[in-house]
Amino acid sequence: MAYLHGIEREDLLSRELSGLRLGLITNPSGVDKNLNSTIDILREKFDLRALFSPEHGVRGDAQAGERVGHYTDVRSGLPVYTMYGDHSAAFDAFAELDCIVYDIQDVGLRFYTYIYTLTEAMTEAAKRGIRVVVLDRADPLGLDTVEGAMIGDDLWSGVGKYALPSRYGMTVGEFARYVNAEFSIGCELSVICCEGLKRGSEYSDLGIPWVLPSPNLPTLDSVLCYTGTVLFEGTNLSEGRGTTKPFELIGAPWLDSDTLVSYFNSRGVDGAILRLAYFVPTFSKHKGELCRGFQIHVTDRTRFKPFRLGLELVDYIRRTHEEFKFLGESENATDAIAQSLSIDRLLGSRELRVGEFELGKFLEKEESNLTAFKQKASKYYLY
Repeated sequence: MAYLHGIEREDLLSRELSGLRLGLITNPSGVDKNLNSTIDILREKFDLRALFSPEHGVRGDAQAGERVGHYTDVRSGLPVYTMYGDHSAAFDAFAELDCIVYDIQDVGLRFYTYIYTLTEAMTEAAKRGIRVVVLDRADPLGLDTVEGAMIGDDLWSGVGKYALPSRYGMTVGEFARYVNAEFSIGCELSVICCEGLKRGSEYSDLGIPWVLPSPNLPTLDSVLCYTGTVLFEGTNLSEGRGTTKPFELIGAPWLDSDTLVSYFNSRGVDGAILRLAYFVPTFSKHKGELCRGFQIHVTDRTRFKPFRLGLELVDYIRRTHEEFKFLGESENATDAIAQSLSIDRLLGSRELRVGEFELGKFLEKEESNLTAFKQKASKYYLY
């Protein structure tokens, strides 16, 4: 059976959306296999009234963290309301709608902000008694692997919440079902499932083009590396933003990358090789500075453990370089323990920077947490 995105299930779309006033949360990744925009597809066949923008904008024209105001979309003529930052105008616009449709390519990672745009829309829709329909898509990381660390309840933020591990092994439709029930959001939720998708499906075998869902995830390898190298966002090293290989390139002007690369490659990295690399970011951390660093080259996606590697790299560098810092770290140890830093929110735990961190013990503890999560999440699987 050939694979189809949710947006391509025409019979199910008609059943769910006909006769309703629709709002659409989407971005450039909301396309069918022929790269036709979900905006255009829904406008042609249904009563689409408004667009809602996540981080980076409906057309992907904003960088990470950049605020996007309310405006009229030039191509469609529809009003666009931002869901990133101040939601008030967007939520006011919900009053004129019967249903919110969501179609964005997810990457299956807890710290990717789009899923929280979805849950915020679900929460508001539940208050207003309007429906939410998720057009499902394949997870580029697949559905048969869960890895990373579970996030502590006291560290919930826009880059992680809802008792999720770093890599949660669900489609966005399954995720929506999970949080809607487990966290009592209680919205009227429907998922238009993908056709021809199985838990063991490889994204590269589905015959669909990769449309980068945000500016800094240009390739499938960058998404896979992001699982672990996202942790560098919480440090004073560049995670490769401002280069053509974000999250694959890591470095800083002061990094002893020669020794690091030799050390990791001599030990062996499952499913990957580190290559010595130099780069100059055009924006973000170390803009315009020559960074000494490395690139992660994935050689076997099935063996590669990106979360473990990212955590090992951060732990190694902090132990071997006095220049290393966690962003926002206070000189006062008491304050550093009390406050939540970016690294804590990304990892889901304060353990890396508080006390004597032992990688093996940390991963062993988290493995039992992952097992419990998979048992709970499996009730909401659709594939």
